[in-house]
Amino acid sequence: MRSRRRAGLPWRNLRRGALVAACCLLVSFGLAGGVAGGTDAVSATVTVAPGDTLWSIAARRYPSDDTRERVDEIMSMNSLASPVIEVGEALKVPAG
Repeated sequence: MRSRRRAGLPWRNLRRGALVAACCLLVSFGLAGGVAGGTDAVSATVTVAPGDTLWSIAARRYPSDDTRERVDEIMSMNSLASPVIEVGEALKVPAG
């Protein structure tokens, strides 16, 4: 004679399995989204050339935007305390 406890066991395991599978899918989609939507989509890298300033880089890359706002963005993205940059320095800049 089967007990009622054992009769419900397969359903419990099925529910646990479904829960584990759902969690794994959510984690997988989250990781895939992080890889696909990483920093490359929101930033690019510019190497400072001789004569470059933050203003000239911003004006050249974003001619139709407010240059002051773009300079502020570049300074923020690179944690710059001042607008002084050096030749050869790699700067993150907003994409697009």
